[in-house]
This record gives sequence, C-alpha cells and structure tokens, in this order.
Amino acid sequence: MAMSVINSPKKNTYRPEMTNEGLKPSHEVIAIDEYGQQQAGMIAGEQALTVYIDDKEIVTLMTLGTHPEMLTLGYLANQRLVPCLESVDSVSVDWEKAEVKVNTFERISDLDEKLKHRTVTTGCGQGTVFGRIGEELEKIRLPKVSIKQSQIYRLLSQINDHNEVYQKAGAVHGCALCRTDEDSSEVNIFVEDVGRHNAADAICGFMWLNAINGNDKWFYTTGRLTSEMVIKVAQMQIPVLLSRSGVTQKGLELAQKIGVILIARAKGDHFLIYNGADQIEFDSVPVKKPHSLKRNTNNKKQTAPSVNMLAAQSS
Repeated sequence: MAMSVINSPKKNTYRPEMTNEGLKPSHEVIAIDEYGQQQAGMIAGEQALTVYIDDKEIVTLMTLGTHPEMLTLGYLANQRLVPCLESVDSVSVDWEKAEVKVNTFERISDLDEKLKHRTVTTGCGQGTVFGRIGEELEKIRLPKVSIKQSQIYRLLSQINDHNEVYQKAGAVHGCALCRTDEDSSEVNIFVEDVGRHNAADAICGFMWLNAINGNDKWFYTTGRLTSEMVIKVAQMQIPVLLSRSGVTQKGLELAQKIGVILIARAKGDHFLIYNGADQIEFDSVPVKKPHSLKRNTNNKKQTAPSVNMLAAQSS
C-alpha cells in the first residue's frame, strides 16, 4: 500500500527483524478510448500475499504491496493471532513466492483453535474476523471524548492533500491516523491499498511498532463503516471514526455498544453523526442552503407507486 508518514516514529521500541520489500503502488499502461485512440494512464497494483505463521498458512491478502511487513503485523495484531509484538521474531517477505513468513520465538500454542472460529467477510476488500474477537469486544470501552465541528472540517480539509494513488490510478481505498485539537490538526499517517481492511491493518502495524496510543487519535477511512472497521478501530483504542462513505447497521450497533463516535458521509461541509452527537460541539454551523422552490403539483410527473402504497391498495 502507499503510505505517507508525517510524524517520526518513536525510538527505543522493540522491532522484530523485518525485510523491506515494498513494491511501487501504480503502473503505467496503455488503454483504448471510445474513439479507438491509445491513452496512456496509471493503474493500481495488486498482488497476492500469503501469510504464514511458523510455517502454518493463515490467509492470502490482496494488496498494493508497498509496505507488506507493516500490513502483516497489523493483520496479526487486529486478529489477535499473536499475544504481543515481542513474541514476533521476524517478518520476511518473498514476492517470488508471493508469501510472507512470520516466525515467533515460541510457537503459538492455540493457533489452530483460533483459526477454527473465523468468518470471511465480503465487500470491498475481503477481510477475516476471528470468533474470539467478539469475546474481547465485550471488555473494550473507549474513553468518552468531546470534539468540535470545526475540528471535523479542519481535518477533512487536510485529508484532501492525500489520496495520491487514487488521484493517479483510482481503484484504492485510503485510511488515516489523525490527531486534532482546538488549535491544529495533522495526519500522522495515510495509507492506501486495494481494500480498506488492508489499509487499516497497516496503520495498526505502524501503531504497534511505534507504541502509539490511540486514545487521543481519530481514524479516517474512504470506505464504509462496517462492523469490521469499527472492531479494528476499537482494538486500536481510537474513539473517533470518520468516513466519506456510509454506515452499516452492524457497524452502528457495535459503535453504540463500545462508545465510538461514528461520523459518515463527511465531505466538504456535510456530515452525518450516527453515534456520539452529544459529544460534539456545533461551533461552525454552515449557512443553510435554500431549498429549491416547490413545483406546482399540477406540473409534477406521475411517479410509480411505492411498495407500501401497493400493499395498502391490495389489503
């Protein structure tokens, strides 16, 4: 995935031995347009990467491949497949074999049991949720923070400076770890990948490697706020989740239970708060746009009856 890091990582934290086998995120190609003419352009890369823990195959991820080591560590952390970073001895990527091998100091004793209870999620960028995570979510409660409307706008404005791969080639999602207060906002790290799950996992890996606490951070994604995205953010202890896309019912239920401020459809001066509205100060309310004049009812076109109308007519 493409990754831009704004803040310098913390030093003197444990890091396993890791390769540095990042690939370039986009590739130049020639396409034929509607006039039959050649057009040069860029497309996003996509590579299969199979993850092994102590020689046991875990999952195959589809990724841009820019930072595969970070992606792997974040995936392991979010899926709770290893107990801690210090248990990881090495992370080694081999693109010729399309694999990444993770070696631990002591083989994970309950790995087979963890792999039994997993659900493969569909949607944009396939993900995997392991059954035991549900038990851990029962224990997670995020700190109740207060934020301002002006902070949302300030951060959205800064986010627009990223999305480099998307602007060149499209076909990717972006996620960001952000910090914002009353006076300033900054994007700590911005990651793009073919799936929002990969981008979120890479950010988790970055936080894990650099011992970053999520309590004072916000998480931004271009993708939908599904249950899996809420789970990942909650496990990173981040209390605010922001998206330019929509929300699923399960995602909202989990956010309400755990205490994640859930803001969706966030673009320009528009946003919708689905959870945590009582924690937001509306200090930058935009001027209301005038509604278009209602047309004369006589000039309205006939519309097809709704399902409810048909049901009422048939009863």
